[in-house]
Amino acid sequence: MDLPYDKIIKTIWLAFALCWLWYARQAKAVQRRESPGLRFAKYWLPLIAAGALLGPGEWYDAAGAWLKLRWLPESDWLRALGCLLALVGIAFAVRARQVLGENWSVAVQLKRGHELIERGPYRWVRHPIYTGLLLAFLGTAVLIGELRGLLALAIVAASFWFKLRLEERWLGEQFGPAYADYKTRVKALVPGLL
Repeated sequence: MDLPYDKIIKTIWLAFALCWLWYARQAKAVQRRESPGLRFAKYWLPLIAAGALLGPGEWYDAAGAWLKLRWLPESDWLRALGCLLALVGIAFAVRARQVLGENWSVAVQLKRGHELIERGPYRWVRHPIYTGLLLAFLGTAVLIGELRGLLALAIVAASFWFKLRLEERWLGEQFGPAYADYKTRVKALVPGLL
């Protein structure tokens, strides 16, 4: 029996979007934020580009044929692995979002009464939402198996890296030695490595 991997991956990403909308209802008031123009250029535009790259393959049949070159062979087990990676990544990101609670924001922001969270997924990595989403994008790239998936992953990774660096700076200014200590104990994205 052939599984509808494309429908599965779309359902995983739709579930993520619905969770994000649901949790967006709860957030503390903003104390400090980036300008909307910078936010759009540095984060939203790359995510839109990555989303377009992960769209239907027919979009790239003519003009973007090189984007359809395969980096992985077509295989049901690789497609299943891609769905599994995406599911695990989304679950990890959603759990991190739950733990972050009212301190969460879609943009780089400091909230009034912002807390330094070190429990749940934050005990393994400082930015588990990014870790989870990068794993989900990797899973989607594996499922697609074409260069456009790797390019989408690279674009998202670069965007998250820039966002992470600003967050790190602001959190360091907000929490001082406590955040410096946290940084020495916990890696940013990959436990024990990065």
